[in-house]
Amino acid sequence: MNQPRPPFPPFTEETALQKVQAAEDAWNTRDPHRVVSAYTPDSVWRNRDLFLTGHEEIIGFLTAKWERELDYALRKSLWGFRGNRISVRFQYEWHDTSGQWWRSYGNELWQFSTQGLMERREASINDVRINEAERRIFGPRPEDEHGADLPLR
Repeated sequence: MNQPRPPFPPFTEETALQKVQAAEDAWNTRDPHRVVSAYTPDSVWRNRDLFLTGHEEIIGFLTAKWERELDYALRKSLWGFRGNRISVRFQYEWHDTSGQWWRSYGNELWQFSTQGLMERREASINDVRINEAERRIFGPRPEDEHGADLPLR
């Protein structure tokens, strides 16, 4: 079983921001095993039109995602929080095997266990074609930019 992941709910603005940054940092490693360690073993996801349950399915999904979404780089922003729930908006950029760049925009709803592990994640995501010159997300966020929001366009 996963180790507890502080901070624990109920969240304050400060602890919700910590959870959001920790999630961004983990996803930017593109390491499915590191990412899944923040989720309960029976975590349930809706990601776009896919429904996943448990670590094995999540690892398979993330492995395929990062084989398809090359040079993936993510930014997350806290949208709101209450009790054991956090809502996030995010943007990430990546390119496909043909070299076409994309910016993916989305919203996530997160629910946490008392141990600070995410037990439910729902993500709605849309992809927008961009030119390489339009890129604005280059690798993991520098520490001095933690908490900074991204423009919508």
